[in-house]
Amino acid sequence: MTHWVPELLAPAGSLEKLKVAISYGADAVYLGGQNFGLRSAADNFTDSELREGVSYAHSHDALVYVVLNSFLHDRDLDDLPAFLHLLDELKVDAVIVSDLGVVRTVIANSNLVVHLSTQASCVNANSAALWKEMGVQRIVLGREVSIEEARKIKEKVEIEIEMFVHGSMCMAFSGNCVISNYTQGRDSNRGGCAHSCRFEYSLEKDNEKKYAFFMSSKDLQGLRLLEEFISAGIDSLKVEGRMKSNHYAATISKVYSNALDYYREKGSFLSDDIYEWEQELAKMSHRDYTAASLITPADGTTIYSERQHSTGEAPLGGVVLETKENLYTLVEVRSRFKKGSHLEIVPFKGRTIHLDIEELEDVSGEKFEQTRPGMLLKLPYISGVESFNIIRVIGEARND
Repeated sequence: MTHWVPELLAPAGSLEKLKVAISYGADAVYLGGQNFGLRSAADNFTDSELREGVSYAHSHDALVYVVLNSFLHDRDLDDLPAFLHLLDELKVDAVIVSDLGVVRTVIANSNLVVHLSTQASCVNANSAALWKEMGVQRIVLGREVSIEEARKIKEKVEIEIEMFVHGSMCMAFSGNCVISNYTQGRDSNRGGCAHSCRFEYSLEKDNEKKYAFFMSSKDLQGLRLLEEFISAGIDSLKVEGRMKSNHYAATISKVYSNALDYYREKGSFLSDDIYEWEQELAKMSHRDYTAASLITPADGTTIYSERQHSTGEAPLGGVVLETKENLYTLVEVRSRFKKGSHLEIVPFKGRTIHLDIEELEDVSGEKFEQTRPGMLLKLPYISGVESFNIIRVIGEARND
């Protein structure tokens, strides 16, 4: 007997990240084109990359959602129909929209399914019902909503519900923030967020000044709440992070897909594997984790009051490009490591593979003491390793 689990929706900030996320188990990815989205600093997709990405996803039984979640002026709307026609032609599975005018434009100019972005701040059943009347088929609820509140909205409105399960959090109400406009002259509601809430600010009271990161949130992590999401019938679990690394895309996709696969087979999470999954999530760059508002409203304990991300993450050493059976594994190096370093290769399925580097050799056969980013490295052939597997640097060789 198999048990129902939600869709796992991963970020795809580039074509490579799309392939990595899907290879590591994501059921769907969301991405942006060159315009109309809220992550203008991400790599985003050209039209040709969209074609390749959608084709790759569909050939691997994964879905593609395209973000159109910026708030658009009339001059922007004039250019939107042509892009919608392309998305229709490519059979994109849905678009993610914030603006009511964009919803009307999508419905009038395409057959695309419309999902409502969290940017629209839908946090109650009446709002969800109104969006449903406008033609929206899925609501990405505001991050202020608890799992229990989401359950009630779904029951009342009978609409698909998507919630965030992991990633960076915004201090503003579902992303409606104007701090970047003030500090940087960049509009976060039109793709220009400068992450000003992460800065250290000075606070002055009674002629006493102190410095604090009072607006920076901890990162969301809902691994131990998966059963609550499932019980509430949440249709899709979304991971934030289109601007984050391949390491991030691979790790979150593998951990959450493994956990959901376990539940699909067993019908529970009663397993010591959850400790291993949590250790994996600690190996990528992150702030301290919090459940945010998933159970109770976020409060002062969810503020991240440090300058840097949490320590302990493992650097991304490289990405496997290809393997030649019984001969070699070809790797594109992403960060420096030395001969004698200890590496972890993360396969799409199963446990990590440990490798101590005794020699560093490039494709021409030249040997090195230390790699450099961008070089092509030949490692020994390792059974079970495939293209797009990521490689972490767990321990560096010491300089004696």
